[in-house]
Amino acid sequence: MQKFYSHGKLLITAEYAVLDGAKALAVPTKFGQSLQVKPIESPEIRWKSFDHKGALWFETTLQFPTFNTTSTNAIAKRLSDCFLAISKLNPNRFKSDTGFEMHSHLEFPQHWGLGSSSTLINNLAQWAQVDAFELLKNTFGGSGYDIACAQHPHPILYERKDGAVKIKAVQFDPTFKDNLFFVHRNQKQNSREAIAAYNALKTTKKLDFSELNAITESILQTSTLKDFEALISQHENLLSKLIQQPTLKHTHFPDYKGAVKSLGAWGGDFFLATGQSDAMQYFRNKSYGTIVPFREMVKS
Repeated sequence: MQKFYSHGKLLITAEYAVLDGAKALAVPTKFGQSLQVKPIESPEIRWKSFDHKGALWFETTLQFPTFNTTSTNAIAKRLSDCFLAISKLNPNRFKSDTGFEMHSHLEFPQHWGLGSSSTLINNLAQWAQVDAFELLKNTFGGSGYDIACAQHPHPILYERKDGAVKIKAVQFDPTFKDNLFFVHRNQKQNSREAIAAYNALKTTKKLDFSELNAITESILQTSTLKDFEALISQHENLLSKLIQQPTLKHTHFPDYKGAVKSLGAWGGDFFLATGQSDAMQYFRNKSYGTIVPFREMVKS
């Protein structure tokens, strides 16, 4: 039996703008997804997906060489598309007389938005011996930073310019990390829809991200919580202008004394909040029950 593993992800800076070449700080999470593969004698893929509690939540069978499935739901269709893309990138991975039993195990709740799709794509790419970025391009799309996080067990600076990807390992283990918390918004954001909305807003192909890039670099050098809060507040204001949406703090938490920063696609998944641990009661009082400290979330 073969086993593959990929890390989940969080995008700390340059959400949306990373699509157009902005420098992004991204961190892998302590939660990820694994894939177990064993050969079988039938020319098909017998797929099972298990959630973070070990419960089976999805299964299907895909037939070679079309990867058709009897299931009609969107998940089965998306999985079929992934294997079709793999077969084009590496036709030798599939033989007519043998197949595979595949079990995918997620380590975090699906609605958390830590990369259930990107970790799946990276695991499949490892198994199929194809380029994960190319596989992502041919299936889910996106900037690819999540694939980079899936592959690297440390924080990274990620840039994508003119189709070329630049990945740099960095240190992001702030001395004030005990004052950083990830709060879940109790709703899932569809990244593809958010990206489409962002693309529709852009009025020019040439965008200047020099100020945004400077903030990302400064965040890596920041040694105090006060400076960090100022930087992420500046970042929020810049992105607010870019995507023509008010900041999360302005719309939801105007009286919160710490800083609040959206992560990834605005409107869903996690946001970053600063403060003492007892300050998180503010969010619990507003029915935000999933609050994960930096130490428990980020693989540094």
